[in-house]
Amino acid sequence: MTKKYVFSVQSLKKPIRLDAFLSEIDLFSSRSQVQNLIKKNQVTVNGEQKKSSFIVNNDDEICIVFSDDFSLVIEPENIPIEVVWEDDDILAVNKPKNMLTHPTTKEIKGTLVNALLYRYGYDGLSDINGLMRPGIVHRLDRNTSGLLMIAKNNKAHQYLAEQIKSKSARRNYLAVVHGNFDNENGTIDAPLLRNPNKPEKFAVLDGGKPSITHYRVLEQFKGFSFLELELETGRTHQIRVHMSYISHPIVNDSLYNKQPFKVKTQEQVLQAYKLKFAALKNDDIIELEINPDKDIQKVLKYLRSSLK
Repeated sequence: MTKKYVFSVQSLKKPIRLDAFLSEIDLFSSRSQVQNLIKKNQVTVNGEQKKSSFIVNNDDEICIVFSDDFSLVIEPENIPIEVVWEDDDILAVNKPKNMLTHPTTKEIKGTLVNALLYRYGYDGLSDINGLMRPGIVHRLDRNTSGLLMIAKNNKAHQYLAEQIKSKSARRNYLAVVHGNFDNENGTIDAPLLRNPNKPEKFAVLDGGKPSITHYRVLEQFKGFSFLELELETGRTHQIRVHMSYISHPIVNDSLYNKQPFKVKTQEQVLQAYKLKFAALKNDDIIELEINPDKDIQKVLKYLRSSLK
């Protein structure tokens, strides 16, 4: 029996050899170990077998197949996690800010996956998304807090993924943004693609993946608005890019917003606060909602007292 690790290359500053790139991601003890895997055809790039000298670029998808005797460095960690709902197949957690959803090629400790592995182990989580993302069906940015669905087995994973694809699962967010709106409701339909000049960012570009965000104005202040947002698609940084694109960037989002704000927060004032999905066992509809996080509460307190 084998397991696989699949990931999309991101944030490369310049192209790099395949063996050199893989040697830097902390999964392997040496470049010779990497080269051996490549020679044994256990590594593919964009679905094709490549030589060690192949040049890797951003957005390439790399798949590594591991044998059972491979020693993985993704370790379980006793990190407290808030489980909001749970049954035999699915759980929903409240991910805090400053926590990656899953390990990356640069960070393999302190993530939600490390915490999940300590509590459930590999056998207690789905493995459809590979060794680095057990149980992970969808993700949140490091500094976006809130609700995430986690699959305990592959059947549950496929069931949740299909709900996301068919849009029967609902994911709602809260955000504080710059500017005011003339209409209470709106939709942003703009394709997203990785920014070719700044690979750590995404942008609205022709030829990008279809991306749709709905928003509703909950409260307005002088120069700021409190919104509820709903994802129709789930692209990386989607809400953050879309709000910046329509000139309403999220408060304190250092990547997509250079406008200053008087209240300090732990990056963007954005939270996944509501989930709706069907349970696998009996198709019961599960609706979850959590209170605004500390950053949202702090910002709203300031706006309500100062700029109403």
